[in-house]
Amino acid sequence: MVTRRSVQTGTTQDKCHLEAGGNGGPNADTGSHQEKLTHFGFKTVNEEEKESLVGRVFANVADKYDLMNDLMSGGVHRLWKDHFIRTLAPSPTTKLLDVAGGTGDIAFRFLDYVKTANGGLGNASVTVLDINPSMLEVGKKRAATNGYSTDSDHISWRVGNAENLESIPDNTYDAYTIAFGIRNCTHIDRVLKEAHRVLKPGGRFMCLEFGKVETPIISNLYDIFSFEIIPTIGQAVANDRESYQYLVESIRKFPPQPVFRDMIRSAGFLVVGPGWEDLTFGVAALHSGYKL
Repeated sequence: MVTRRSVQTGTTQDKCHLEAGGNGGPNADTGSHQEKLTHFGFKTVNEEEKESLVGRVFANVADKYDLMNDLMSGGVHRLWKDHFIRTLAPSPTTKLLDVAGGTGDIAFRFLDYVKTANGGLGNASVTVLDINPSMLEVGKKRAATNGYSTDSDHISWRVGNAENLESIPDNTYDAYTIAFGIRNCTHIDRVLKEAHRVLKPGGRFMCLEFGKVETPIISNLYDIFSFEIIPTIGQAVANDRESYQYLVESIRKFPPQPVFRDMIRSAGFLVVGPGWEDLTFGVAALHSGYKL
């Protein structure tokens, strides 16, 4: 019998990181330095470690990443991403920054949408930014099969950290997208602040990320699939159970939809209506905000 995991999701208080010590707790540091801790899946690690640990995960899964997305979601992730781009509704003048977009799934959809809806790409362009060079290499290889040159005026590839986009000037992009990537960042609040900074006034922030399922029966089934099936598929297809175990755990540690909505608002974005749209019972959610 598989039992449902009891998992504590993130909150606005932790902002995806913790500070050890304080209040005389078991990890209290009596010196002047407090070790900063964060979560890596269900494990607690030093903040400095998380980036390299996450980097190792995505270096390991890069070659099988798109195949595993299909197997893990039954192909539904494609529908979510299609809807994501339709909601953005880019034009031939849209300049997009797609963050954590290594394999190009969002970038190619963006370009395909503009070309189909307008009979051509016009001046539309997308910069695909990812901290992991292995993921970007997969995206570059896919570009040719999707009909796009890797050195095209319409698509460029860039290694970068979502928490610090110092090489990008203020007010540069019309739109900023991040799909299934923000939960892997150590400081989500910094990512959101940087997104706000690099967007032009009137620009749109859009995030597609896994959410919290509220329907009990669906939630129980989702937990069984996540914790028992997905790591097994990872072992069978990619010979890597551990990386996919982390990916499942990282989903459960991500803040629920209302909390993440409030984080977007706190970063300076105008949030319209509820601020998010649940997809497939809340398994995924589409979040949106505008820079005034």
